[in-house]
Amino acid sequence: MNGNTVTHRTGAAAERIGAPRGACVAPSRAARELGLKRSELDLAVHLGRIRTVPDDGGGGPRVPREEIDRIRAAKGFPEELRSSVRAVGTTEGAALMDVTGARFTRLARLGLLVPVRFYVNRYRAVVWLYLAEELRRFAADERNAPLLEGRTPEALRDQLGEGLDLRPRNWRGRHLGFLLRQSADDPWARAAAVASLLDAAEVEDIVTDPGERAHLLMVRPAPVTHGSPGSPAALLAEEIVTAADRDEIDWLRSDLADAMEAARRHCPSPRPPLPTVPVRAALDERERERSGRLTGLLGRLWRRDD
Repeated sequence: MNGNTVTHRTGAAAERIGAPRGACVAPSRAARELGLKRSELDLAVHLGRIRTVPDDGGGGPRVPREEIDRIRAAKGFPEELRSSVRAVGTTEGAALMDVTGARFTRLARLGLLVPVRFYVNRYRAVVWLYLAEELRRFAADERNAPLLEGRTPEALRDQLGEGLDLRPRNWRGRHLGFLLRQSADDPWARAAAVASLLDAAEVEDIVTDPGERAHLLMVRPAPVTHGSPGSPAALLAEEIVTAADRDEIDWLRSDLADAMEAARRHCPSPRPPLPTVPVRAALDERERERSGRLTGLLGRLWRRDD
């Protein structure tokens, strides 16, 4: 497993055809029937190990009954399913690999261990989670033995000394793969998935048409959020979700341009009707009233301060 190169394109396409409600169950019920916690089921879906379909009533994703039956009939159920979605932090991951926590962190920063999730704890620190089965495979591979014991090679030490940390970037690559699988049948949703990892200014530079940008916003995936909007935790999560390295940004910009071309060929973006003259006049009047109320409020506050 090498996290230094992040692949933005994914080949597998999940089935996205809606199914009648009777043939599917809600994720919470599917989790109970599969012996998983809800967070474990969400991770299994994220990894492409449990198939979901859109709710034909317009709700969130649902799990087909036949998918539950398929998984329950698999050899080793439920132990192997639970094992496949077990996510661990640094301390537990280091114990699984029989290395110190410091060495584990170095390997992760170098991109050799790819996080599958993260959260911001109460101390406003990012906690990265990794798949236990991937850590075991890495430790069992004889080619990785020099990295697990002895001194870290000098070239790698130099990179760490310069501040290299590929954990956010590798998480973004993994997350984009999930978003693209979920939007496999909708070119506009695929473009929105790529755009979700770019700063708004970068998106505007590639997608110059305001109507197209508005449509991307409508079909964009649910943002990865932590904490209340505007909180330090939310801002930190937003920073992790947004591409930072110049080469990563360039790759995503190229992917977005390609995705937009594919979306336009598929079908032009729907454009909302422009407001009529009376509607625009009413909106202008409402804005003037709002500005007047705000000016009056500020005036009262200033007088109170005096």
